[in-house]
Amino acid sequence: MLHDGPPYANGHIHIGHALNKILKDIIIKDKAMHGYRAEYVPGWDCHGLPIEHNVDKALGQKKHTMSKLEIRRECRKFAQQFVDIQRQEFIRLGVLGRWEDPYLTMNYGYESAIVGELSKIMRNGYVYKGKKPVYWCAHDATALAEAEVEYENHVSPSVYVRFRVKDDKGKLPAVLKDKNVYFVIWTTTPWTLPANLAITVHPDLEYVGFSVGENIYIVAQPLLAGLKENIDGWKQGEVAAAFQGHTLEGIIASHPFYSRDSLITLGDYVTTDIGTGCVHTAPGHGADDYQTGERYGLEVYSPVDKYGKFTKDVEFFGGKFVFDANKEIIEKLKENGALLKQQDYPHSYPHCWRCKKPVITRATEQWFISVEKHDLRKEALKAIDKVAWIPSWGKDRIQGMLETRPDWCISRQRVWGVPIPVFYCKQCGESIADPDVALHVSELFQEKGADIWFEKQADFFVPQGYHCPKCKGETFEKEENILDVWFDSGVSHAVVLKRTDGLTWPADLYLEGSDQHRGWFQSTLLTSITAGHGIPYRSVLTHGFVVDEKGRKMSKQVGNVVAPQEVIDKYGADVLRLWVSAEDFRGDVSVSKDILERLKEAYRKIRNTIKFILGNLYDFDPKKDRIDYKDMRAVDLYMLNKTTELVKRIDRAYQEYDFHVVYHMILDFCVVDLSSFYLDILKDRLYVSKSSSPARRAAQTVLYDILVSLVTMLAPVLSFTAEEAWKYIPGRQTESIFLTDQLQKAVFPEKDGIIYQDYERLRLIRNEVNKALEIQRANKTIGSSLEALVVVQAGKQDYGLLEKYKSTLTELFIVSQVELKEGADPLNVQIHKAQGEKCERCWNYSDSVGKDAQHPALCERCVEAIS
Repeated sequence: MLHDGPPYANGHIHIGHALNKILKDIIIKDKAMHGYRAEYVPGWDCHGLPIEHNVDKALGQKKHTMSKLEIRRECRKFAQQFVDIQRQEFIRLGVLGRWEDPYLTMNYGYESAIVGELSKIMRNGYVYKGKKPVYWCAHDATALAEAEVEYENHVSPSVYVRFRVKDDKGKLPAVLKDKNVYFVIWTTTPWTLPANLAITVHPDLEYVGFSVGENIYIVAQPLLAGLKENIDGWKQGEVAAAFQGHTLEGIIASHPFYSRDSLITLGDYVTTDIGTGCVHTAPGHGADDYQTGERYGLEVYSPVDKYGKFTKDVEFFGGKFVFDANKEIIEKLKENGALLKQQDYPHSYPHCWRCKKPVITRATEQWFISVEKHDLRKEALKAIDKVAWIPSWGKDRIQGMLETRPDWCISRQRVWGVPIPVFYCKQCGESIADPDVALHVSELFQEKGADIWFEKQADFFVPQGYHCPKCKGETFEKEENILDVWFDSGVSHAVVLKRTDGLTWPADLYLEGSDQHRGWFQSTLLTSITAGHGIPYRSVLTHGFVVDEKGRKMSKQVGNVVAPQEVIDKYGADVLRLWVSAEDFRGDVSVSKDILERLKEAYRKIRNTIKFILGNLYDFDPKKDRIDYKDMRAVDLYMLNKTTELVKRIDRAYQEYDFHVVYHMILDFCVVDLSSFYLDILKDRLYVSKSSSPARRAAQTVLYDILVSLVTMLAPVLSFTAEEAWKYIPGRQTESIFLTDQLQKAVFPEKDGIIYQDYERLRLIRNEVNKALEIQRANKTIGSSLEALVVVQAGKQDYGLLEKYKSTLTELFIVSQVELKEGADPLNVQIHKAQGEKCERCWNYSDSVGKDAQHPALCERCVEAIS
């Protein structure tokens, strides 16, 4: 089982750590435990994280004089520091793992394997270099993959802009001839208008020429009503003409502030959800725009540098940061009479996962993995049909993302990470992504680590006698970019599962937050298919995120943050683990002080149940003192049947990852079946019967079997408590509960359907008796229930049942005497003072008290017990 992120118990949840998403856990199901525990091979994805920012801060001005190699060494030390910190945090949480031998993506062997996997993907023809729009962080000056952006609320300046028709190519209706005709676009990125080269309409939508005063505005008919309400002066306008979108193709419009044409193009991606139905198209600043540009032969124009500033040749705005330029662009639109409306637009906008700043889309030369080559997209979509998705909606989520995802940009303009092992010919400039050369680099990394890339020149890595495949040149330069960190983590299935003794490929389970449908789950699937491995996981589980009891995100400003370490310090790690199991991880998980207080109380009930049972096994040796099931009382067999039933249900819940079901079933068993019923009625036998009597030993045998089952079922959740209790269980066969398969070997008696049904009904009758006792206790008729004589009048069926178990009814009701009467339904219970005297030893009332001269204060049963 593979997990990306910090695990808590056997259900997993993000709570937040110093380095985002740096834990990778390899988990292999232990077949002996049927999924009750898991073996973790912990690991950390140490590359490409915000470490460089932190190193910058730590080193201050020194960063300006550091070489790339020096930066990488500082990053490695910084990463190792947090590996050690988090190792201790996870151990304190009770996470089982090979903590002395984790896998780290910055280890030489892992770095080598990353390049080895890339060489396979190169060999299979998926890797190429191209100029395409990609997410770009201007603050970090690097490209980002879709998995590296986080969507946050953001307010953008939205504008409605008119583009005057310059040449209609004879395609507009005659009624619009010699009119001032405009296409109207709407955009929330005014800064991309300098790069506008086209306007895209939907071929199958109906468009109208809408007359407002002297002007005609072309917009999609379904959006006209909203536009009339939104744009000043449009309410009085009227439709002058209507036409299909495909008739507009090829018309030439004029750019609103440059002497440049804007071509009318067609695109199926145009929608009528919002806007005008006429989409501003800048091929260098959007994926759909780029595809349209390719079809129409438009330039991939992106006049923005790596720091997010317009290049010097951009008229009016050269050198301006793009977001700062929005205001000036809007002013230029006003100045030219092209602005119809401007308003703030709050929406969800992509932000960089490192620096949390808004990102832009910018066309640059990058390395990509093609999702169209060899029908990779189709193969990935076929693969997800063969995977079990938990919850089931996860399949629809990843399917939708795969259907629309662009090619994967795998290059990053960073220093800390695994270099891309490609070269450039100095003679002809050819980029060389040779799988054999990459494999050679992988072997060097295995011995010396990836830092050597920054120590040696290109000729060190290129095999002797190697020539440029294009011009036969013999001198080369190295690629300076590193691989996307999602590539690093995406190949962990191959690097770890296929190279670690005791692990098997594919993984039984991948688990992570729901955001990883576009992140780790995809990068893993795509790297596995492109490298020729196949489907890397059998099942994928996703969980929600931690929110407060009102469903709000954790925020220091709001004051609702609940820190894991504080919970552990106050309640212990097991209460934190219990909280994880108590919630349904499929949605967001709520936590607050009140919720934790309730769980503390639930934990106390479970722990006290275990303590009570252990306390009554102090003189029990399961090898010598066990009583055969056939010699037990019916109530003992009933409780073993209840335990067997619980074990089966818990086993099924664990197999289906229903940890909240496990929590509720075990708590209910401890409180209702044990504390309020069986343990309550058992006290008399345990405390009063002769210590070695068959009745007491039978009770201890049942308690022993229940305890072993209970503690074993609890172990994945209350790991510390289960391990502590295990050490006190007499006759345990292993040093640790996490090494036992005792639950699966336990042989309980086959379910006796008659006894089970009888006691289910007897428990309901007992409830009625308890109600009657409480009333008389409140009336001061009796104090303890042992002061009572219970008279039960029952209908024929219940009377027969009570007669069948008459000898055990005083134990069942915890009273001194019981009388039965047959009558009509419903059940009638009367409470009287018990007859006889109170026994000083067992506190039961009996006519036999005083009859033994040697022990005049004891009843007959107690006299026999102490003889």
